[in-house]
Amino acid sequence: MTAALSALVERYTGRRVAASRPMSGGCVGQVLLLTLADHKGQMGGQVVAKLGPGLEPEGWMLRYLASHSRLPVPTLVHADDDLLLMEYVDSGGVLTASSQAHAADLLAHLHGVTWHDFGLERDTVIGALPQPNPPTPRWLDFYRDHRLLHMAGEALKAGRLPAATMVRIETLAARLGRWLEEPAQPSLLHGDAWTGNILVRGDRVGAFIDPALYYGHPEIELAFGTMFGTFGDPFFRRYEEMRPLAPGFWEARRDLYLLYPLLVHVRLFGGSYLGGVETTLDRFVG
Repeated sequence: MTAALSALVERYTGRRVAASRPMSGGCVGQVLLLTLADHKGQMGGQVVAKLGPGLEPEGWMLRYLASHSRLPVPTLVHADDDLLLMEYVDSGGVLTASSQAHAADLLAHLHGVTWHDFGLERDTVIGALPQPNPPTPRWLDFYRDHRLLHMAGEALKAGRLPAATMVRIETLAARLGRWLEEPAQPSLLHGDAWTGNILVRGDRVGAFIDPALYYGHPEIELAFGTMFGTFGDPFFRRYEEMRPLAPGFWEARRDLYLLYPLLVHVRLFGGSYLGGVETTLDRFVG
């Protein structure tokens, strides 16, 4: 940790940094856990420092969630493009049946927050990747153009998606209306709700981190929650008590919505994630 960073932390917190150690999970930049000294020089609490550049959208999204929803997120101490300082949320638990049910309560309430269009008042990011959010009246248009085709195009430009696969994705995009449905209204989505972004404390969710906000169809959030086995039966039983799923989600729409996070991972990592994209295209395009 540099002297310059230590001075910034002291300026924004009013306390001297007594100790620091790296934390895992820094997709955008380095993440440090900082122990602060109180006015008597004793250990006086902890904050998380995330180092940029490129952090301004994350700070904006955390503030948006704090002001527009009940979703628990870390309290921001300071946010600019180069540095986020936020509350340290003590966690380390796993998603048990009880904490999955709590997550279902929280996300069902989040999905009850609505807006006049799909998208958002500004573009955001998913991980380190730009995520366009132009306000769009129809969900099908938004998902097709600003999620599926946008991320496929980014993966193609990065050399991680074959041109032939892009052609098949364009074919599928033209047919999405056969399977996807318009929701009653746009819902606020965390956008990246998987295990690594859910901090569990005991049998409760302590906080959601690293959002990728926009207003969309809740089904894409639920599909993403199955990609790495984040949510199982306890989550979906509780969620459906509050927001029942329309028929056809598990049979077809989940796989179509999983294409977006799969393409995000193709753009970032390539490799085996491309196989998942091809499997879905084999099913729906042939």
